[in-house]
Amino acid sequence: MSVHEVAVLALPTVVAFELGLPHRFLGGAVDDDERPLYRVRVATLDGGPVRTSAGYQVLPDHDASILRTAGTVIVPGIYGGSAKERGELEPELAAALHGLDTRMVSICTGAFVLAAGGLLDHRPATTHWMHAAAFRALFPAVLLDPDVLYVDDGDVLTSAGNAAGIDLCLHLVRRDHGAAVANRVARRSVVAPWRDGGQSQFMEPIPDPAGPGTAPTRAWALERIDRPLTLADLAAHASMSVRTFTRRFRDETGLSPARWLTTQRVALARRLLESTDLPVERIAADAGFGTTTSLRQHLHSAIGVAPLAYRRTYRGTDELSRTRANA
Repeated sequence: MSVHEVAVLALPTVVAFELGLPHRFLGGAVDDDERPLYRVRVATLDGGPVRTSAGYQVLPDHDASILRTAGTVIVPGIYGGSAKERGELEPELAAALHGLDTRMVSICTGAFVLAAGGLLDHRPATTHWMHAAAFRALFPAVLLDPDVLYVDDGDVLTSAGNAAGIDLCLHLVRRDHGAAVANRVARRSVVAPWRDGGQSQFMEPIPDPAGPGTAPTRAWALERIDRPLTLADLAAHASMSVRTFTRRFRDETGLSPARWLTTQRVALARRLLESTDLPVERIAADAGFGTTTSLRQHLHSAIGVAPLAYRRTYRGTDELSRTRANA
């Protein structure tokens, strides 16, 4: 198997945290024999040093010429520059990106660079939610979705801010080499192999001084997650009207009560699939889905795989053969 070439383009004011993500999560991906699956190299436009957002300079070993031979080009976030401020590319950057026939990836505000180069026109994309309004104003032709952690549009992928770059890097590994390899990378870095939900759960909540929040009701619901819980049940426990409860719940979590409850049920089902030999019917019941069909539909909607396929990524083939008899 050939090693996939990845070029990371460090532009002036590059976000220091994001600059290191491709090397850690793509460069850390190995096959079963511990052979690297990616070679990650960092470049600046002219091969010279650039100052990062953290106040120190980085001096890579390469210039932008390596972008021409890379299988994937990644543009981490930036704090300034004409792409972010005016929606335009400096001539040298425009020349470096022009005519590239490769998979293009941005992290956070790196999407401003791809958009300024015309690579996102009429395509779905995302960026950090704090910059969504500015992005829309500069690039109205882009189909921006500021609520997701990342967008995979085939040969162009974009992510939200900072930690969402980890989600996107793991997604790339998962897409290229499967869930087992991506899970291995995640475990070695002590991060979650998959995060549910979108950016809305991380937006700054709107304080509501009128009374207590919904946290006690969320804890109450988690203790009864195997039971059918309606919105009216949750609102009644919180001693609120359905309308007030729904508004406060969304303010605090970024999700609707129904979406949050489904997310918690999927998370429980995944933990049970990973760590127990319980048959799928039992897991569906314990997680509150009721039937295996419902569990299968929700799990596939969340992560794109069926229960046994998900279990296979965490369990050996011998264990899997035993669980098939029960499933």
